[in-house]
Amino acid sequence: MKSFEVPIIYRSPLISALKKHRKELDKMKKDFTPTLLDFGQIQIYLARHSGFCYGVENAIEIAFRTIEENPGKKIYLLSEMIHNPQVNADLLEHGVEFLQDTYGKQLIPFEDITTDDIVLIPAFGTTLEIEAKLRKIGIQTEKYNTTCPFVEKVWNRSEAIAKKNYTIIIHGKPRHEETRATFSHAAENAPSVIILNMDEAKKLAKYITGEKQQEDFYKDFSGQYSSGFDVKKDLRRIGVVNQTTMLASDTQAIADFLKKIITDTYHSDDSFADTRDTLCYATYDNQTAVNKMLETEADLAIVVGGYNSSNTSHLVELCEAKLPTFFISSADKIISKREILHHNFHTKEDILTPDYLPPKKPLKILMTSGASCPDALVEGVIKKLTSFFPVTITSEKLIENFL
Repeated sequence: MKSFEVPIIYRSPLISALKKHRKELDKMKKDFTPTLLDFGQIQIYLARHSGFCYGVENAIEIAFRTIEENPGKKIYLLSEMIHNPQVNADLLEHGVEFLQDTYGKQLIPFEDITTDDIVLIPAFGTTLEIEAKLRKIGIQTEKYNTTCPFVEKVWNRSEAIAKKNYTIIIHGKPRHEETRATFSHAAENAPSVIILNMDEAKKLAKYITGEKQQEDFYKDFSGQYSSGFDVKKDLRRIGVVNQTTMLASDTQAIADFLKKIITDTYHSDDSFADTRDTLCYATYDNQTAVNKMLETEADLAIVVGGYNSSNTSHLVELCEAKLPTFFISSADKIISKREILHHNFHTKEDILTPDYLPPKKPLKILMTSGASCPDALVEGVIKKLTSFFPVTITSEKLIENFL
């Protein structure tokens, strides 16, 4: 797989050496067991797959190369490049300005952009409507488009099944940039509906079976269906695709459920399109690695990443189901050995928790990070935690062991 030129400030000597070592031992990526970093009184189990994915590294490389190659030019980002506060802050510090916030609220009017300016499309992609606006201004969207190839794969698959007269069901968060972009591309080619979770899939199923009145659909799925959607006609043949950062197991469960509903209703296997190939490899690998990591007995879990990162929140969700879990954006959130300021992604609140480290010897911690989280932040968390204990080995010695 292609390697990218990512600023060194995002790299971690320890985790880079660890990942290289694991890759050499397991070239086919069949071993999902975590790596034990044994510091003596504290033992950290790091998930086999974590941190920057292909799409994120690609976006970061394009963004910083664009800055370097265009001194003095106005450079805009449609919205956050990725959902990581450090990376976005670094881009702002380099003079990049955001045109919209993460939910599509306009921060700088499109009218302020000129043909001499550069507009970067983030890794999530964007809607066809926004692309058209930029082209009308005279902006070259292709050259500075950092859309993740795996997001584009979902769009291409949607287009392919749309040509076979399937309606597109998108499993995603309706307000998320990627879902808005995928919905725009899907709706261009076929009737489309966004569903958030299994509850909404069950609600949709009642319209497939005719248990619910057609007119109620437009209220139940307000803002989540394409223009001109016809409940009676458009729910006879469907295919399910997803926002790539959703839980892969949830998408598969929803697809399996809707497949059974529609095939039982219309007695035809042809009423459901096979879209299993749209699941993102990085999402799958990171989630599978966390599930494998959770088989290890431990005292707590720490997940590092941006608080508005969808893929990271799902890693937190997996960990929360098994043991006390703390979601933090950086080592700064570890106030001391006694206190941690962590994020509750359900309520969107920051919580100060005392005595988060139980008095165990050795203390066992599971750790992972989101696909938009720099490895340097994870190493910072490891160093902060190990500073509270007498250690039997240094990070430098661990690096030597992995090389």
